[in-house]
Amino acid sequence: MILKILQHPDPLLREKSVKIAKLTPELKTLALDLLETLYGVGNGVGLAAPQVGKLYRLFVYDISADRNEPGVLFNPELLSHNNQKAKHVEGCLSCRNFEGLVERYTKVTVRGVNLDGKTVTIKASGLLARVFQHEIEHLDGIVILDKAEPVPPDSTEAEADIV
Repeated sequence: MILKILQHPDPLLREKSVKIAKLTPELKTLALDLLETLYGVGNGVGLAAPQVGKLYRLFVYDISADRNEPGVLFNPELLSHNNQKAKHVEGCLSCRNFEGLVERYTKVTVRGVNLDGKTVTIKASGLLARVFQHEIEHLDGIVILDKAEPVPPDSTEAEADIV
């Protein structure tokens, strides 16, 4: 089922999400609905549960060009990151018509629980590292507007990643 994506300044986007104590069939369904919603909007690469009004520590992602490599993380934690940061243009499905430069770590390690209930540790770089950081911020009530700098008018940045 495609869910309604909340738009800033909806106050739920500022709430901190709760840790999931037990993976239930309802939460797995929510994860699948988040993926269907992500694919339904067409241009997103990540979507967190608070963006649809559900304050659970859960997000989904798919950065593949063919939109056929979905990922789900329940209770994701940022375990570590490198010391190198890069600025890149980002957008957000909850802040339509906004793009800004956001500085993020270029490599991260994240641990969470996948759709099968298995704990996984993922080393990510590039766009995937950026998506993980963006979505974990949603779980903590942080939105892109809190971090982004305006894109300079003469910028040669490529199209924004909408996360």
